[in-house]
Amino acid sequence: MSADTVTAGLLVIGDEILSGRTKDVNIGATAEFCTDLGIELKEVRVVSDETDDIVEAVNALRARYTYVFTTGGIGPTHDDITADAIAKAFGVALPINPEARAMLEARWKQTGTEVNEARLRMARIPEGASLIVNSVSAAPGFRIGNVHVMAGVPIIMRAMLEAILPTLKAGKKVMSVTIKAAVGEGTIGGPLGALQEQYPDVKMGSYPQMGHDRIMTELVLRSSDADRLAEAAGKVREMVREAHRKANLEMPDEEAY
Repeated sequence: MSADTVTAGLLVIGDEILSGRTKDVNIGATAEFCTDLGIELKEVRVVSDETDDIVEAVNALRARYTYVFTTGGIGPTHDDITADAIAKAFGVALPINPEARAMLEARWKQTGTEVNEARLRMARIPEGASLIVNSVSAAPGFRIGNVHVMAGVPIIMRAMLEAILPTLKAGKKVMSVTIKAAVGEGTIGGPLGALQEQYPDVKMGSYPQMGHDRIMTELVLRSSDADRLAEAAGKVREMVREAHRKANLEMPDEEAY
């Protein structure tokens, strides 16, 4: 892996995700966010609301990747245990953070919301962490080490991603080329594999397309090196043309590839 490569892992926390009651959309949002910054999202884990499971996952991911993002479990109820688990993972205390409390109380004053013990749970921040501003509902996330702890509610999660954007190191932008082939994966799997070995720095993926009136496979090439990407794409196009010729397919160039 290049020294310029910036990587990330995402930890999605919540029984409601694993039960299917809540359909996760934060994975896609985080993937798009990372791609735009040239950060390679390498791994996504989904864990239940169990402290030890969260601790284990956080410690594994933070040792492996440049950044870790977590979503879920920082609300006011008893099962919102992410802050507790992060504090345990880092071996620090979890006090009420004065700045977080002030943010919350200012919002509660505006909305006429009662200050109570449950709501103050959202002001508990691990010692040594800095706050991630929540422009939607005031309850902050936090950053400790390379771990960024954010809400599970999608609109708040997106706002928090925008808030941390200036603090993140961008990687090399990854460009992509899509080439269409009117043959199945089994036909082009061998030649495509050989080209992948020839161009190890260009990721090559094969994706069958359903719902067409004929077989169609999309080949997607990705690389941060424009010249290598263009060279590899040229080779793949040649391979697709040859596959079409052998299958006696006569298709217009723009439709075939």
